[in-house]
Amino acid sequence: MPKESSTTWQRIARRIRVPVGFLFTALYLWLARPTWKSILLGSIAVIAGILVRASASGHLNKNESLATSGPYAYSRNPLYLGSLILALGFAVAALSWCVAVLLAVIFAAIYMPVIQAEETFLRTTFPQFAAYSREVPRLIPRLTPFHRSDSGFSWELFLKHREYNAVLGSATLIAALIAKLFWNLHHSGPAMNFIFWH
Repeated sequence: MPKESSTTWQRIARRIRVPVGFLFTALYLWLARPTWKSILLGSIAVIAGILVRASASGHLNKNESLATSGPYAYSRNPLYLGSLILALGFAVAALSWCVAVLLAVIFAAIYMPVIQAEETFLRTTFPQFAAYSREVPRLIPRLTPFHRSDSGFSWELFLKHREYNAVLGSATLIAALIAKLFWNLHHSGPAMNFIFWH
């Protein structure tokens, strides 16, 4: 893809990712076929994703300094890594291949261009980003930290970024899955009840 077209799509992706997220949520609940087991297993990954995002938000002083401490010592984009883990958790909870495929397409088509655009900004804003990006992977974390840092988690930054919204949103979606499971159990026969409970 030409550089100009790529830049244009990155701008579009930044603008549409939130409305696409809302539309996908409605589609997700329609496609989801959860069971108690899928919700439980999916919730474990969802919690892990929330913890990764929460930890990252407490180390991110956006546009002020280059974050390299905490989870940023392992991955350049731990917030998006946390979102990816969240998405995997909800895909498992939904027990739907359609959901899994749609999530993969959305991440590749919308979130990867956004990540690339944000890294372009960081590269031009912070000279040390070039050396940092050579040592730390874009998404999948390295096994050892890039460097040791005295910078600790900041609750002030966590609250500033309103990362608690991820907790509330995830809890609401899990509750909606449970509600749909109860509805399915109430409107299905004995054979389907066995499937939903296992």
